[in-house]
Amino acid sequence: MKKFNSLFLIIAIALFNSSCHAQYNPPSLIVKKEIKERFQNLLDFPIDSMAIPRSMNLSTGVFKQVKSKDWTSGFFPGTLWQIYQLTGEEKYKEKAAVWNAFIEKEKYNGTTHDMGFKVYCSFGKGLAFQNNDKYKKIIVKSAQTLITRFNSKIGAIRSWDHSKELFDYPVIIDNMLNLELLFEASKISGDATFKNIAIQHANTTLKNHFRKDNSCYHVVDYDTISHGVRKKATFQGFNDESSWARGQSWAVYGFTMCYRYTKNKGYLKQAEATANYYINNKSMPEDGIPYWDFKDTSIPNAPRDASSAAIMASALVELYSITKKDAYLKYADKVINTLSSDKYLLNNAVKGPFLLDHSTGNWPKKDEIDQPIVYADYYYLEAIIRKQSL
Repeated sequence: MKKFNSLFLIIAIALFNSSCHAQYNPPSLIVKKEIKERFQNLLDFPIDSMAIPRSMNLSTGVFKQVKSKDWTSGFFPGTLWQIYQLTGEEKYKEKAAVWNAFIEKEKYNGTTHDMGFKVYCSFGKGLAFQNNDKYKKIIVKSAQTLITRFNSKIGAIRSWDHSKELFDYPVIIDNMLNLELLFEASKISGDATFKNIAIQHANTTLKNHFRKDNSCYHVVDYDTISHGVRKKATFQGFNDESSWARGQSWAVYGFTMCYRYTKNKGYLKQAEATANYYINNKSMPEDGIPYWDFKDTSIPNAPRDASSAAIMASALVELYSITKKDAYLKYADKVINTLSSDKYLLNNAVKGPFLLDHSTGNWPKKDEIDQPIVYADYYYLEAIIRKQSL
């Protein structure tokens, strides 16, 4: 009963905050009927602060659900916020605010670099639709916590604390996505510290993460004594010198976003170079959805990764808006159309809080292979919204 009362209080507070600060009435954007039919599955999913949807095994029907500390926790409420933007229906905004409330405590969690994924993808999306002072304070506090992981001599934010037998000071390409939280925290607070650290991290990544062919490493490990590069490796790719597809997408998305905030042409140049490596890759299938790693030796029998394609499509819509180069929009259109087809879009017989099938989570660990995964949905909807906002 105590748990029930606490949950009821959290929901009530979330709905109160949502109604008090509502200032945005989004236009109803054009969404395929088949996509909209799946939205109700997300709305109806049972509310549980300890079980946020992450992925689903279609063979067994079992959901993988996580606590707020998981790096993916912000994507489900973020997806609901975007459904609100697409439909204009208040019920999605209200439910997004409820799920957001479960993540607030992560603003104090200094054990992870994933603050942007958790907090900005949830509270940041919500802030786009309402001038909510509480959300602003959560974003700034989260940024204050995140920068405690910054080493000024290395010039980067530490990624993991785990796997100490493998790494001294690992920095992963995924970490680029967490910088948006820092840029926004500077805009909200007026404190340039957050932006300056984001820039230093981006500069260090730009210097050390990319190969001559403009693909990127997953992990660059730094020496905590000399502060130089100790080794370049992978943790989720096929091997250390392979091209993990989602990592390439993180790189393009991250440097395009950093260009938006800084207008640093070096960031734009790298975003374009890695985008061109990706979309013109000889291993890219005709439908635009990459294999999970471009150098998996089992291609064409390797699993695909819809999440990588969705992230890249969203990034390339923004990159097109900057460069006006048709190739970027052409690829993004192809991906959106492919993911919206019955080959990738889950049919209504699947009763789960997800939109897309065929994403690959962590192939080396054989975890979440060829499954619906929450972040694919998030970036898929973001790509649709960005395209319609051009």
